[in-house]
Amino acid sequence: MTRPSPKAIHAMADVAGVPVSAEVATRIANSIGPAFEGFAAVAGTLPFDLEPATFLVVQAAARSKKA
Repeated sequence: MTRPSPKAIHAMADVAGVPVSAEVATRIANSIGPAFEGFAAVAGTLPFDLEPATFLVVQAAARSKKA
């Protein structure tokens, strides 16, 4: 999980159908960047990082092992 760049924000906004200016993309990247940096220490270690379609399957397997 890396801090998103203004270029990445701009591309995601375009794909979502909400085009933004370069200035707005920079402001968005600067505002959400600290959150990404805060989670960098645990990135890849949380079950939620799994692909969403398999999240419930993994959680159900973990519960069945406890039973």
